[in-house]
Amino acid sequence: MIKQKYIILDRDGVINKDSPDYIKTPNDFSPLPRSLSAIKLLTDNDFSIIIISNQSGINQDLISPSNFIQINLKMISLIEKSGGAISALLYCPSLSSSDSFNRKPQPGMYIDIADRMNINLTSCYAIGDSPRDIEAARAVNCKALGVLTGNGREIQKNNKYDIPIFNDLYEAAEFVISK
Repeated sequence: MIKQKYIILDRDGVINKDSPDYIKTPNDFSPLPRSLSAIKLLTDNDFSIIIISNQSGINQDLISPSNFIQINLKMISLIEKSGGAISALLYCPSLSSSDSFNRKPQPGMYIDIADRMNINLTSCYAIGDSPRDIEAARAVNCKALGVLTGNGREIQKNNKYDIPIFNDLYEAAEFVISK
């Protein structure tokens, strides 16, 4: 029996180009170079890929529920066309000013998916591009990795997290597979 392997990815800044103005429509969604290939590589190596993402633009009325669905359908379609697969997608629409346990850097979405899918988070890698991604992953003892795409320079600026940091998702995926 093959032991199931899981990996958690942030979306904006890890899989696609991030924007300070938010990814509001499917036209705004643009995969980062090599990100789709990285997801295919992880899929080919038997990883179940979970996306966990803060999406406060929804509660700010910047992203309509319909557009949010269409953005994710576009992402999943591009991933599938490249040979990759996504097992689950969780998001938190709460504002940064909220005390939501689900909004990263809080670990609520990680705990939720672990309960739903019976995942041992201590054996799970989590890849993010911002300090809040790393803090949420570390709060549940995931093996946190950073990427320099998106807001990754904020992780690198003062790597108080003492985690491996890679140029992009593809390099991080190669590292995960080598372990």
